Amino acid sequence: MATRRKPVVAAILDPVAVGLRPGVPYPLGATWDGNGVNFAVFAENAEKVELCLFQFHGIEEGRIALSEQVDRVWHGYVPGLHPGTDYGYRVSGPYQPERGHRFNPAKLLVDPYAKAITAGPVWDDSLFGYRVARKPNDLTFDTRDSAPFAPRSRVIDPAFDWDGDRPPKTPWNETIIYELHVKGFTQRHPDIPAEMRGTYEGLSHPAAIAHLKALGVTAVELMPVHHRITTRPLADRGLSDYWGYNTVGFFAPDRRFAAAGADPVREFKAMVRALHRAGLEVILDVVYNHTAEGNQFGPTLCFRGVDNAAYYRLEDDNPRAYTDFTGCGNTLNMRHPHTLRLIMDSLRYWITEMHVDGFRFDLAAALARELRSVDRLGAFFDIVYQDPVISQVKLIAEPWDLGVDGYLVGKFPLQWSEWNGKYRDTMRDYWRGENAGLGEVASRLTGSSDLYEAGGRRPYASVNFITAHDGFTLRDLVSYNEKHNEANGEDNRDGESHNRSWNCGAEGETADAKILALRARQRRNLFATLFLSQGVPMVLAGDEIGRTQQGNNNAYCQDNELSWLDWEHADHAFLAFCQKVIAFYKQHPVFRRRNWFQGQPIRGVVDIGWFRPDGSEMSDDDWNQGYAKALGVFLNGDAIPSQDALGRKIHDDSFYLMVNAHYDALPFRLPPPELGAQWEWVFDTRAADDGGETEAPAAGTTLAAQAEIRLEARSLAVLRRG
Repeated sequence: MATRRKPVVAAILDPVAVGLRPGVPYPLGATWDGNGVNFAVFAENAEKVELCLFQFHGIEEGRIALSEQVDRVWHGYVPGLHPGTDYGYRVSGPYQPERGHRFNPAKLLVDPYAKAITAGPVWDDSLFGYRVARKPNDLTFDTRDSAPFAPRSRVIDPAFDWDGDRPPKTPWNETIIYELHVKGFTQRHPDIPAEMRGTYEGLSHPAAIAHLKALGVTAVELMPVHHRITTRPLADRGLSDYWGYNTVGFFAPDRRFAAAGADPVREFKAMVRALHRAGLEVILDVVYNHTAEGNQFGPTLCFRGVDNAAYYRLEDDNPRAYTDFTGCGNTLNMRHPHTLRLIMDSLRYWITEMHVDGFRFDLAAALARELRSVDRLGAFFDIVYQDPVISQVKLIAEPWDLGVDGYLVGKFPLQWSEWNGKYRDTMRDYWRGENAGLGEVASRLTGSSDLYEAGGRRPYASVNFITAHDGFTLRDLVSYNEKHNEANGEDNRDGESHNRSWNCGAEGETADAKILALRARQRRNLFATLFLSQGVPMVLAGDEIGRTQQGNNNAYCQDNELSWLDWEHADHAFLAFCQKVIAFYKQHPVFRRRNWFQGQPIRGVVDIGWFRPDGSEMSDDDWNQGYAKALGVFLNGDAIPSQDALGRKIHDDSFYLMVNAHYDALPFRLPPPELGAQWEWVFDTRAADDGGETEAPAAGTTLAAQAEIRLEARSLAVLRRG
């Protein structure tokens, strides 16, 4: 947290004396041309805009009124300014909350297009546009100057030597996503120098990259790196917005991930360059659905003071109140063309200037709401679809928000992939023993054609995951029945209460060897299932080394060892299993098809076959039996309807999967000879020290067609046709 500054001594500057020129209205933001800086800010309903320059000509703050205005963009050019100059805006206009206007020139404002933002804020009552009292009343007007406490914008030098940077451009069906937090991944890594831990530079360190490459992932999905703030309630409890879903700057890299005294923009670019050189794509988790300013009782830091009615979605019958589809107090106003432009400009900036390879959109359903309902063909999607830059990168939606009809899994347009929440829920239920029809399980294994095929999308529209930052880690998923979020200071009321988890017989840590063995097998089951499913697999950082959050399923405010990866106590046996599974997945295109299985969506087709444990084909009655927990799956490697880059037909080995989520070991019979005369045992999720009822064949063991194998309870096996 930033330290409090001394009171600002401000001076009104004569535009002529400082050489102010008209400048240009575009590009928006602060643009240095080598001789000075052009400033441009959109404020549709403003009556006056003052540019505030800090440490300028020997004064703490110099204010210059911008008199030029084109299409509601206020602009001016100040010669002689250079990168590193701190600035902000003060915007005057009506303070009429009941009409949606909250202008207050006493409040220093961050430039909505700022490319860099200083640390802060330091929480103080002056940061609020109204007079803070025990019973807050946002109709009041506060005249205290917020400049000593507010964050400031900073002019940057955009020059950077990319040294021929070439993004990897991994095809969607070969993509493996690794969701990580910049600080959480690096903060405790013993091979990263102490001064680099927690930073962009730390993530670009050879030790960090070596782990990613050895694991086998192809893309890192960074949790939010747009500049964020910690809310006052969290700061008052000694906590912070660790995850970063509280954005105040859509162009500025978060300064908390920059090394001491470093330029966060240059450091971020250097990180991207290093990851690209290692063949890793960089995807950003972006939060365009709301901002850090919250509801009408939140602070005035940026958008609220620049033009509240333009930037925020306000209630039609009560513009004093904010429409909230996000649960965070406000929703950006996607009905306003300039707000749409802000988001598109931000996306293009991160692609063209920062070289990122894609985006995952938090609560993406909120971006599609033009009226109350979600408009699948809303302006946001139309603009993305036709944009020659944005449309060419990876686009991933979190396909829900908190509004009415806000759960939209399977309903996003062409070019979009989605976090498949139904995949997560189905596989969690299946492996923990809850009733889940085999038809539902089969749909998720085969890419969720019921969700994506009719809309013209491919299997890689489904981003499959078992765990993500929001919820239990993989280890906690098999160790806790209930959330344990007491450390968040909200009396364990926060976080999801229905986690579809199973503690395997004891809540939390235990010394019981049988329970520990079962938990380890369940982790292997869930991880292997993820990579035996069609679609794009996503791994939560740390799952592969056994990370625990001690049952906390909402560690958004835990910037400490509860959230950071514990490299010292890594589960190396499970890491080796994960590496083996990912390597196997990457070797075999039959598990990452570009096209759907032919004929009926699930069963009865030549490229895939479904069998009961006794080796007979599944009947119609078998599919919807929720209590049925075992099945066999034949995958025909000679029936992949795709070509490689040279136009050659893709062939692969054929495989048979045996899956037993039952609480007892079950006999499985291999398929009939017409599908394979013999089968080679590749791997299974049973470990030698499990202490179960059966002993699995060793890898490489050959079995004849229709041979019978007793498969351990809650385990799976993969066999290759000989």
